[in-house]
Amino acid sequence: MLVRNLEHPDTQLTRYQAHGGGVAHMILDVRRHLDTLMFLAHASVPPGNKLEGHVDPMEEIYIIEKGKGIMQVDEEKREVFPGDAIHLPIGSWHELRNHGEEELTILVVAGLIPGQGA
Repeated sequence: MLVRNLEHPDTQLTRYQAHGGGVAHMILDVRRHLDTLMFLAHASVPPGNKLEGHVDPMEEIYIIEKGKGIMQVDEEKREVFPGDAIHLPIGSWHELRNHGEEELTILVVAGLIPGQGA
């Protein structure tokens, strides 16, 4: 059994700037742990900041843990809250803006890039 969390030393070593406005950590990833998913990451976005709009070559799911924000996927925008899971199809443009007064935290689950194995 493999158990990881944000406090685990391996997770702490993966800290990076996420799409301009957030801080993220890889909790599990294909290089070290996973076979059929690319990664599970945690990201935090301070009030007034955003994960800048971008396109990824893989399918993703954003799960809102804490805070609230405005999620845009292609042309559609919706307010999102804790417990919401947002499906991001392959190749979709997406951006998440924290419009609340507290930190917005999310889990990101990413599938493998089609045509590329683990």
